[in-house]
Formats: sequence, C-alpha cells, structure tokens
Amino acid sequence: MTKQKSFFSEIMPSLKGCWLVTLLCPVFMLGEVVLEVLIPMMMGEMIDKVQTLLEQSATADVVFAEIGATCLLMVIMSVVSLGCGFAGAALSARGGTTFARNLRNDVFSRIQSFSFYNIDKFQTSSLVTRCTTDVTNIQMVYTMLIRICFRAPSMLIFATIMAFVRGGDLAWIFAVSLPVLGTVIGILMLKAYPRFSKMLKKFDKLNENVQENLTNIRVVKSFVREETEKQKFFNTVTDVMNSQYSAEILMVFVMPIMQLVMYMTRLAMVGIGGNMILIGSTSLTVGALSSLLTYTVQILSSLMMIAMILVNVTTSRASAERLDEIFKEVPDITGGDSTEKIESGSISFKNVNFAYAKDSDNYVLSDVNLEIKSGETVGIIGGTGEGKSTLVQLIARLYDVSTGEVLVDGRNVKDYPLKTLRDAVAMVLQKNLLFSGTIEENMRWGNPDTTQEQIEDACKKAQAHDFVTSFPDGYQTELGQGGVNVSGGQKQRLCIARALLKDPKIIILDDSTSAVDTATDEKIRYQFEHGLKNVTKIIIAQRIASIQNSDKIVVIDNGKIADVGNHDQLIERCEIYQEVFASQVKGKEEGGDVNG
Repeated sequence: MTKQKSFFSEIMPSLKGCWLVTLLCPVFMLGEVVLEVLIPMMMGEMIDKVQTLLEQSATADVVFAEIGATCLLMVIMSVVSLGCGFAGAALSARGGTTFARNLRNDVFSRIQSFSFYNIDKFQTSSLVTRCTTDVTNIQMVYTMLIRICFRAPSMLIFATIMAFVRGGDLAWIFAVSLPVLGTVIGILMLKAYPRFSKMLKKFDKLNENVQENLTNIRVVKSFVREETEKQKFFNTVTDVMNSQYSAEILMVFVMPIMQLVMYMTRLAMVGIGGNMILIGSTSLTVGALSSLLTYTVQILSSLMMIAMILVNVTTSRASAERLDEIFKEVPDITGGDSTEKIESGSISFKNVNFAYAKDSDNYVLSDVNLEIKSGETVGIIGGTGEGKSTLVQLIARLYDVSTGEVLVDGRNVKDYPLKTLRDAVAMVLQKNLLFSGTIEENMRWGNPDTTQEQIEDACKKAQAHDFVTSFPDGYQTELGQGGVNVSGGQKQRLCIARALLKDPKIIILDDSTSAVDTATDEKIRYQFEHGLKNVTKIIIAQRIASIQNSDKIVVIDNGKIADVGNHDQLIERCEIYQEVFASQVKGKEEGGDVNG
C-alpha cells in the first residue's frame, strides 16, 4: 500500500520561487532583533554614566562629550534595525503572495484532474472556499513563519537573556508571569480550533447560497421569490456571524490578558526594583532598571506575537485539513499508455454495469451490450432518469464502468490516454454552457487553431451562423457569463458548433436540440447526415422525430436496453417505443408541444 504524503510534502512544490525569500527573511529578522536587544543595554549604560558624571559634578560639556558617541551609535543601530525590519517585511510579503499564487494554482490543477466521481464528493461552493479563503489562511501562516515566527522567539530568548544579565534577581519575576501566559494561551487555542473549523463550513454554506441564487436569478424573479431568498440569505449570513463570533470571542481575551500581565509585570519591576535601588540592598542601578523595563516590553510583546501566530495557526489548521482533503483525493480516472490513435469511431459496450457509488450493486445501468459501427447514426430514447446521459458519458470516461468494458475502435477506453480519447469524442451535454468572452473565443474552445472560415462553416452546420451575423458585432459579440444574453436555442446551436470544430470521430448530442424548433432541428439533422458521414453520431432525444431516421435506435428502460432497431422495426415490436410515438403523434395532431 502506497504511503500517503503529509500535507507539508504536498505543498512543498508550491514553494517554488520562494526559497530565497524564505532563507533571507529570517536573516534580516535576526539582524533586527539583535540590534533591538542591544539598544536598551546601551541606553542603560549611558544612563549610569550620566548619573556617575553628575555625582562627580562634571560640566555639561563633559557629559555631552561622554554620551555623544553612544547616542550616534544608537541612532545608526536604530536606522539599520529599521532597514532590516523593512527588508524582512518586504520579503515576507513577496514570498507570501508568490506562495499563495502557486498553492492556488496547484489546488486548482488538482481539482481539474478529478473525475465527476471525485468532484461529486465536494460541493462547488466548498471548492471555491478552499481555493480562496483557505489558501489565504495558509498564506498568512507562511508569512508569519518566515518573519514573525522567527522574530518573536528570537526576541524572547535574547531579551530574556539580557534581562537576567542586566536585572539579576529582579528578572525572576518572569518566572511567574510567563507560565501564566502560556497556560491561558494554550487553553484558549484548544477551545478555539473546533469553532474555527465549524466557521469554515458555514462559509461553504454561504458561498453555496450565493452561487445558487445568482445562477438561478431568472427563476427567482419569475417565481417572485426575492423576499424569500433575501430572508434565506439573511439566515445564512446570521449563521456565519454567530459561528465567527463564537470562534473569535475566545481570541478577544488573548490581548487583554497579555496586556494585563505585561502591565502588572512592569509595575512589579518598578516597585520592587525602585525599592531595591533606594535602600541600596543590591547592585541594581537606575540604568539597569531602565533596560530591564524595556526588556520586559520586548519579552511580553514577543509573547503577544507568538499568541497571534498561534491564533492564525489555529485558524489555518482547519484550512490545512480542508486543502489536504483535496491533495489526498486520488483521481479515480487516469489515462492509459496506448499510443494508438482513434481512427474509425466504432463503439462497443460489453456486459456494462454502472453505479455512481463505488462498491455498490445499486446499478444505474445494468447488462448493457451494444455495438455501434463507425459512421452510424444512433438515437437513444427513454424516460427521465433511465440512464441515457450516463451511458454516453462512459464513452469519454467522464465516469468509469463498475463492471464490464467500453471499447472504442476495438480497444478498451481505459487503455487510451485521456487526451487522446476525449479529443476524439465531442459531447454536447444537457446543460449547455458558454464562457465569458466573444462568440469566436467560445468557438475556439473546440479547436484553438481553427480559422474563421472553419468557425463559420461549423456554425452554418449547427444553424447558428444566421443569428450570429444578425448581431451588430457578429462573431465578436460578447457573451455574458454562461451565455446569458443568448436564448436557450441559440446557446444549444453554438455548443453544437463548438463540438463540431473538434473534428471528432464520435459526436454525442445529449438532448441538445430540445430548445430549437422542429424546422431547425430537421436542418441540423440533415447536416449531420450528409456532412458528417465518417463520424459516429449518437443523439439522445425526447422527440422521436429527432432520431427516427437514425441507423439504429436504442430504447432504454430502467437502466437496461429494452430494444434496438430502426424506426420501422421498433414501431412493430417495441411497446415502449410505440407508446412514446403514439403520445407524440397525438400531441402533434392536437397542436400540442411535442418537445417531450
């Protein structure tokens, strides 16, 4: 059994282009920390020098001369420290954005490798959240790791060492304050994680609500459901607000507790240290106490930074697990290594059974045996949910059979590389989708290298050329998202033209002329019959008129092939086909809609 990679090993390729930044940023942070720790020590020593000179009744010139060099050196160190801090911040920002870009690209590429079965495990809204919010959370942690996560512990260690060097016994106050802070932060982190995980799931639900509502906005308006959808959305965002508040309310306590401990520690330092200096019971000096107070701020500020890191790590832990699910999901469809090309487009189904769930015997298709010769026109008809679309999706391996095999050109489809197989199979699915951009750009999805003449020829075969040229901008007409500014019938014809431009060996129309009138449907069928003689054509339709001239018609009932034959043969012997034909003929005679 292959050992699965850890999440960290999965995201290592995303660090490409970030390694130099990752190594240099901590160096600058270390330089900033060292200088910041040295400055309070020099300040304390300067205060003690000034106090000694004043006790010796030295003149002002002597005092200024003594401290001038120290002040100049401190200014130089401050400027260099500022430069190191700026360089570290710039590098971490650059590294973080580069890492986020790479990680998003890797996650998206991983999703693109999924089959329909893999994608069905995740909601679209959840995948959107993982590519956006979850990646941003990981990006923040990476930025902190190379900057704050290196700076804060270094500052904590160096400042603590200097506090004991300069403060002696007084520095032992930290032995009380630090464990208190550590315990409080640890408890809060443990309680916060499950709440942040729940919050991200609520964000998934929010994205799902927005996506569903905007995609179906025409349905919402046609049913006058705006107020209902507004209330539904308000309830969703209220759930998000409550879960977010529940998670972040714990984090609210971190800062006040840390500030309280910091101020109490400084107060104890001033009270105890001042008293020690006044009674002269220690070697502690005013300068040392001043340095110690600055180190107190540095130490506790470092702890506050560490707490902030832990807060973000807690948030990103849930995000990391969600991204890890994407990386751990194994694509269940991978291409074969055959170098054979698909030349004829013949298809054979042999003892095919199919179920959407793995290891399930609840088959959507069962005992399917079917032979389709090269260049044949095959019609498929059956009731809704009988498995017609599922059957043709097995040809291009959008799903894989549960048992049995599908052959193209006499070879199992699993033997072909996916690109070879899918380049040879053009599908126009039930849901016709166009992309934002011009009509010409959408056509080039079928073939990026196609010429304008080829685009126009394909559109003529699909009966789309006339309405395209009627637009003011013709083939340069901009389509809205999903092709919202063309009708359903126009969208179907554009999708058919796009499929034709692939120059496929097999073309599948899955109820793809349901929105066009019968006259246009007849013209499209004529073009398919006379213009695609060497292409295997599979047409799923509800109208018998769309398939009655096919070489063979497949009747599917309850996921099984009930009969196969031409129109005349099925009219004679197939009861299911007879009933469908009779109902459509009757509907036509009564002037009804025969679209089925």
